[in-house]
Amino acid sequence: MKAIKNNPKIMKAWAVYDWANSVYSLVITSTIFPIYYTTLTTASKKEIVIEGTGIVREEVVPHMINILGTSYEPAALFSFSLTLSFLIVVIISPILSSLADTIGNKKSFLQFFCYLGATSCMGLAMFTGMQNVFLGLLFSVSASVGFWGSLVFYNSFLPDIATPDKQDALSARGYVYGYIGSVVLLIICLLLIQVVANTPEEIKMYTRITFLITGAWWFGFSQYTFRHLPRFGLIKDKLPKDLVLLNYKNIFQKHEEQGGFWEVLKDNVSFYKDVAKQSFRELFKVGRNLFADRNLKFFLSSFFFYSIGMQTIFLMATLFGTSEIFTKEEDQYKLIVTILVIQIVAIFGALAFSKLSKSIGNKNVISIAVFIWIICCLSAFLLNKENPHVEMQFYVLAAIIGLVMGGLQAMSRSTYSKLLPENSMDNTTYFSFYDVLEKLAIILGSVIFGLVIQYFHNMRYAFVAMSLFFAIGLILIRFLKLAPYNSDKN
Repeated sequence: MKAIKNNPKIMKAWAVYDWANSVYSLVITSTIFPIYYTTLTTASKKEIVIEGTGIVREEVVPHMINILGTSYEPAALFSFSLTLSFLIVVIISPILSSLADTIGNKKSFLQFFCYLGATSCMGLAMFTGMQNVFLGLLFSVSASVGFWGSLVFYNSFLPDIATPDKQDALSARGYVYGYIGSVVLLIICLLLIQVVANTPEEIKMYTRITFLITGAWWFGFSQYTFRHLPRFGLIKDKLPKDLVLLNYKNIFQKHEEQGGFWEVLKDNVSFYKDVAKQSFRELFKVGRNLFADRNLKFFLSSFFFYSIGMQTIFLMATLFGTSEIFTKEEDQYKLIVTILVIQIVAIFGALAFSKLSKSIGNKNVISIAVFIWIICCLSAFLLNKENPHVEMQFYVLAAIIGLVMGGLQAMSRSTYSKLLPENSMDNTTYFSFYDVLEKLAIILGSVIFGLVIQYFHNMRYAFVAMSLFFAIGLILIRFLKLAPYNSDKN
């Protein structure tokens, strides 16, 4: 372990995966796919003249999607589909994390989820209209599972490859790489859609091409990470006669020396069944151990509540912008430019918060970020689309969110890493619990958003609920007591 800690090449390889996979987060989750989805699921638009201003705005009338006799708004169904993806990750990630810790190959699991996400991004190119909307949602779900599933294993490498005094900077470095890489690709995608494409049909075609490029980018650049990242882990338990289900090549062998194929398969099934049972026992055990520690108890509780707001708003921001602010089709790509600016601002936010933590400590930095999020939520609720200056207000709000988004994400990951036992072989399980907690937060948040859209037909009310979760998170983080570490302060 000592040989790989603080190794410049390994730390760079780890950070490069942020460069590779963050394009999904920006292109698929935040910008182009949500706008494309809204365009394809819009039935019609009607013009409304704002009284006293002469300004003409468009109101979107969506196609309703029928499932088992119930009609759903497309935005609500999109939110619920994300809920499903996170539910899948919550169920499988503890099992896979335990398996990775057992056989010592968490890099292989990182690769699997990376490839699942990348190929699913490419699959979104087959989504062409309401006739195959469920295909689009299916690939959206599997891409989300691939992205978030890979982060379980990716994040768990942080304490393996860097000492606590390096983790803040390395975590921030990864986010900076991710922001820069995703901005570069988004600019390429915008050029294809806004410059190369000339007709509405060409815009749709080049939009689908951007999904192919996004998947190829994720797949391609991750190879550098997989080449240099160590196969970290130690084999702890007795393995079955042959790992058939994890090594597809073994499926086509007879295994005569080990009693035949069916004996080996039976041994495998029993092994994986035991791993599944043990993984959830271990998850609850880890949870009890983590919450037995005073600092981890307050940090994880705070993290859960402010993640409900932060991650849900991040996932639903574009749908909010297209339905509440940029309702004209020709104006919707202003939203992409806005989010592009957010990414650039977030780069400085991640770096600034990392440096600020050295002066005032992680707890205070997180507190400042969460408080700003509360102000942003209340400001979003007060946005009035009939106000002629609403676009400018949205731009300012977006810039502030970008500033704190990068900082809070980077500080959350590195703060948790610092609080974990040093040199532990259970880092994958620890980070699995961290990620499960985050996914549970997103599940709750996305369900709230979906229900608000479905029953109130207005997203702004959900921002008030999000601000309450941020407030709870802010109160809990103030109970955290961090021991001084180098220049870090309480």
